[in-house]
Amino acid sequence: MKYLVTSALPYANGKLHVGHVAGAYLPADIFVRWLRLHQQDVIYICGTDEHGTPISISADKEGVSPAEIVKRYHDSIKGAFDALGIEFDNFSGTAREKHHKLSQQFFSALYGKGHIKPRVTRQFYCEHDRRFLPDRYVEGCCPRCQAPGARGDQCDACGQIYETTTLVNPICKICGNTPIIRETTHWYLQLDDFRQQLTGWIAGKGYWKENVRNFMLNLLEQGLIERPITRDLSWGVPVPLPETEGKVLYVWFDAPIGYISSTVEWAERIGQPERWKDYWLDPETKLVHFIGKDNIIFHALIWPAMLMGQEQGYCLPHDIPANEFMNLEGQKISTSHNWAIWVDEFTERFPAEYLRYYLACNAPERGDSDFSFKDFQQKINGELNNVLGNLANRVFAFAEKNFAGKIEPVALSGQGKEALAEANELYRQMDDGYRDYQVKKNSKLGMDLARLGNRWFDDRKPWARIKTDRAHVQETLYVCATLLRLVSVALYPIIPKSMNRLRAMLGLEAASAWEEPDLGHSYALNETQPLFAKIEDAAVEAELEALRNSSRQGKEEMSYEQIKEQISYDDFARLDLRVATILQAERVPKTDKLLRLKVDIGSEQRELVAGIAEHYQPEEVVGKQVLMLVNLEPRKIRGIESRGMILAVHSEGKLHLVIPQNPCSPGSTAK
Repeated sequence: MKYLVTSALPYANGKLHVGHVAGAYLPADIFVRWLRLHQQDVIYICGTDEHGTPISISADKEGVSPAEIVKRYHDSIKGAFDALGIEFDNFSGTAREKHHKLSQQFFSALYGKGHIKPRVTRQFYCEHDRRFLPDRYVEGCCPRCQAPGARGDQCDACGQIYETTTLVNPICKICGNTPIIRETTHWYLQLDDFRQQLTGWIAGKGYWKENVRNFMLNLLEQGLIERPITRDLSWGVPVPLPETEGKVLYVWFDAPIGYISSTVEWAERIGQPERWKDYWLDPETKLVHFIGKDNIIFHALIWPAMLMGQEQGYCLPHDIPANEFMNLEGQKISTSHNWAIWVDEFTERFPAEYLRYYLACNAPERGDSDFSFKDFQQKINGELNNVLGNLANRVFAFAEKNFAGKIEPVALSGQGKEALAEANELYRQMDDGYRDYQVKKNSKLGMDLARLGNRWFDDRKPWARIKTDRAHVQETLYVCATLLRLVSVALYPIIPKSMNRLRAMLGLEAASAWEEPDLGHSYALNETQPLFAKIEDAAVEAELEALRNSSRQGKEEMSYEQIKEQISYDDFARLDLRVATILQAERVPKTDKLLRLKVDIGSEQRELVAGIAEHYQPEEVVGKQVLMLVNLEPRKIRGIESRGMILAVHSEGKLHLVIPQNPCSPGSTAK
């Protein structure tokens, strides 16, 4: 059996923060380390995602080339991974020639089989800069709420999503001139060509996380829409067709191909250029994608369709263990507000393995989690130091004082056999846990192993028996040393450097196998020292203060939307805001952004269209109560008469529905 493990390509437009690591990178590294303890054939592949509009915009703002932006953040991200001990077999980047060629081959194969088709669309064009303007290159007034500074694809003020060409008073963000509308041709992936094949494939993935599998089956039932895969940009993979100068492949299309191009790069680097095929073209390969929940649709739907369309026998994803998000001190991580913990800075102030352990304890596996500095301190001090570190210190100190640092094997009593049987059961459970990506569970079980050792040491009271029953004490120490040996393997995937230090103190080689033979010989202690050190209150307070200060600075540097003109009380009184209960929700066909809602406003039921489909699944909103503007003039959207507007707040790229704090009767009026 071969394993090909990947983590979502981090975007080369910023530094790595703890939320990134908790979601897609540390869990993958832990899984790979566990596989290698079982002597499995596995490679771990990643790289940076180096195309897209944000990189181009950053380059324009700084007056540098996109390549300079990419190199800066590629190096920064790789350095942060190195500091954390996250070890890839290959870490590449999508701006490399090898990746460009492979992405073009993918496009050409799909295009040649009729799975990609052109369509003429209307787009803003800047005559001054002589270029088409993708969504983030143009801004104006929102066509719905008239707020200024609206982006080309979405209004931050009201959260509405719209066609770029409907912007009022648009301006080019490069030169400030007014663009015109021109026709341009783009190419679309015909996803519905693969619906039957995808449905059969996903139906067999009963072992997937429910959030991933159910999400995909719901999408497939609703029917798949074509998806644009080209953009009018100069930075990216050029479209390999005649007369397509100035057009590149959309970043979502070329990014996952980076998994293959990085594997090809790895094979060439080790001097076996055809070796990549042993993984990607072997149907027995287990391809496991570690991602965040925002990448599910790309990895579980679009990417498999792209692989199917090649008709070359590429292996399809075996599993996609998508994780939720990590917040920070009760708030969503925000890079624009400087509300984040940057990995490169954090590992300069604290041991990297403290961060690995805490993120494992707090992994967002089934729901969003929260990074708290006080909790971080408690986990390190109360668990790593006071439980595991304490067990090692007291056993080693006692053995060095009374047995010259040697712990000899002995015939075990019934109690000794029971203790090791309990330990081996915990060890077995941890094996199962790693197999199922249960990092959070295993961090607890590993500490339970250490707690078992402390309890055994306390119950046996070797300090009281050393002068009268050395055999009793020898058994005590031998069981404790064996427990420490088990811990050193069981927690190795999570904190590998610390556990190999522990093994070195026990006189053992570095961890290399999950099933170690019964040693049957003495443990010769070697240069023992404390495994961990406590985190002082002052260090935690300093981190919290620095976080607050950086956040305040970030907010001061932000640009906020200009407050609109004053209105009278009479103007406000004309707005009829009421509580509505969402009864039904479904996607609007051939759109990615719209949901069709049926709501109850007390006096009647209505239909409306809301641009929230990229942020909420239909099943998520059914039953929710929302605030709704009910006296807005009806408007036809995609052939549906929309009678009203639900209210939402746009923050940090995410829409949040305005929801009453307590349940209300439908039709209740907002005052």
